[in-house]
Amino acid sequence: MHKHTDLGQYTKASLERYFTLVPKDLGEDAHRAKRGMTFDTEAFEISGIGHFCVMRMRAFLGLMKMETVVIAPFEADLPLFNADWVNAFGNETQIAELYDVQLEPWPGESQKAFEKIKAGCADLGDYDAGKHWYDEILYPCSFHKKGKGLTERFDRAAEAYIDLFAKELSGAEKCPADQKRERVRAFARKLVENDGPAVSMMAKLFGAETMKRIVLKHMYGVG
Repeated sequence: MHKHTDLGQYTKASLERYFTLVPKDLGEDAHRAKRGMTFDTEAFEISGIGHFCVMRMRAFLGLMKMETVVIAPFEADLPLFNADWVNAFGNETQIAELYDVQLEPWPGESQKAFEKIKAGCADLGDYDAGKHWYDEILYPCSFHKKGKGLTERFDRAAEAYIDLFAKELSGAEKCPADQKRERVRAFARKLVENDGPAVSMMAKLFGAETMKRIVLKHMYGVG
């Protein structure tokens, strides 16, 4: 049986091929637990590029697990990258999303490379999360799949997205970091305001202020 890849560790190793990662001190927010749910968060500065965060959540004695990876480029004019893996009682969901927060359009050939990874999983069931406020800035080459017993397929796809994005970052054009950070900040603020499931769960468990700090400062590096 294939053991699930730790996406946080994988992303860290992938980024470290090209960049120096500087860990950030998250204080008490590095580990928070309440009502049988634990949230472990790590964040890093990607030197000369931007911000990287990984959050791991466990609940129901490990029967529900979630990993979220965020790469927010501030000095490179590339999309905002989010990957999520969820295993809820054996039902798995794998998501890899790219959001249009650039100052200039993202080249079509880059999008095609991600589209190719997605096409390799065309036989798998799609995950439909319904409508979201960010749909209009979500690139079509994003990945949304679900199923049972597909850990290895999902891991390979997520790894391919991560590796390709890290490679894109390494060759990206530099851009004004303050303008780019503003775009990412606007995204993160909307995430907080629109109260998605993970955000509202954190707010209920730890309070609105802590949730805001975790999302804005630690996850997206814009707090």
